[in-house]
Amino acid sequence: MNTLNSYRHSAIIISIIVLCIFLLTKCENNSKKKEEKTINNNFRKFAGSEVCANCHRDIYEKHIHTEHHLTSAIANGKNILGSFSDGANVFNFDPFTNVAMEKRDSSYYQVEYNNGSEIKKGRFDIVIGSGRKGQSYLNWLKNRLVQLPITYFSPAAQWSNSPGYPPHKVAFYRPITSRCLECHSTYFEKISDSSQKFEEFNRNKMILAVDCEKCHGPAAQHVDFQTRNPSVKEAKFIINPGKLPRERLLDLCSLCHGGQLTKTKPSFEFHAGDTLSNYFSLQTAALNADNIDVHGNQMGLLSLSKCFMIGNVTCINCHNIHEKENGEIRIFSQRCMNCHSESHGKMCKMTDQIGPSIANNCIDCHMPKQLSHAVAVYLQGADAPTPALMRTHYIKIYPDETQKILTLLKKKKVYVNHAK
Repeated sequence: MNTLNSYRHSAIIISIIVLCIFLLTKCENNSKKKEEKTINNNFRKFAGSEVCANCHRDIYEKHIHTEHHLTSAIANGKNILGSFSDGANVFNFDPFTNVAMEKRDSSYYQVEYNNGSEIKKGRFDIVIGSGRKGQSYLNWLKNRLVQLPITYFSPAAQWSNSPGYPPHKVAFYRPITSRCLECHSTYFEKISDSSQKFEEFNRNKMILAVDCEKCHGPAAQHVDFQTRNPSVKEAKFIINPGKLPRERLLDLCSLCHGGQLTKTKPSFEFHAGDTLSNYFSLQTAALNADNIDVHGNQMGLLSLSKCFMIGNVTCINCHNIHEKENGEIRIFSQRCMNCHSESHGKMCKMTDQIGPSIANNCIDCHMPKQLSHAVAVYLQGADAPTPALMRTHYIKIYPDETQKILTLLKKKKVYVNHAK
């Protein structure tokens, strides 16, 4: 009898354990289904910038020429920089190994050769980068994205080894993460769970380019409402970044221009108007400009600038992100003059020496171009990487740069010395 009771007791315990496992598994599956449903709903919240163009045609036509819009695109003959012509389409890693850029049928490939024999190839599927400094290229491997070994480096106008890749070895399979894509696109739907080493994405649910909805928020509800209520002139269900509180506007720009951020929630959940610290763990230690690269953490450098700390400055005080203004030094300098003017008592101390022409170029003196360690490539035959030059956002007095400008102005006979 005791043995029978013991068996019954054991059976009950086993049944309870099995039931618990079943319930936990069901709970986990329901959680995954709920997460998947949420992700799917996220894509449906977007309208697409072409829809925005129906009502905002002028802004749209200007924005498609900006670096934000051009930061990612489908790879094709129009979007890929660099030559595919014989003699200009090969990057040699050593006397035996090279990668050739080739067009085959309607697609473009990077093809590795060893002693003339084809080893492997990867198709150009997505272009990353506006092309002002360069372009890198992504290849779909089923639902995964990897970076191809060769990049186009615009300052040298030639193919180069991709940034961060080993200089003397061909590498095709560096995985691209959702965090990478978050700064180079408007939306990608992730379809793999967090336990997988390599992230997977839905090829049919992606929005390339940093477009309207990256800064204004998903617009499907806005478009639906305004279409059904054309007489309502007040924009509903959309964000105007210019009307956000200063901290929220800075959060929006910091998503991609705030350095390396550690995610606490999945990528693409942050939208315009959100608080960045709810989605990322932010650096709390004091920043040092010497340790900040000029690429990728413009916000960190700007935050150390005197005009940021005492002038209530935000990114859009200087940048009109709807228009292409690259290299328009005079335009940016005029925006400096909005604060640094005689009426504000903040004239540059070099005004008397330089004269009226000072209003045409504040930028080269106070925001000079510096070498980036993050964007540096090995050019063909080079033993050391070649860095890109990028303009610092640490706004301050750079005596050596000022002297260079003064010397240049003297040569151009623009320099006017009013000092007595």
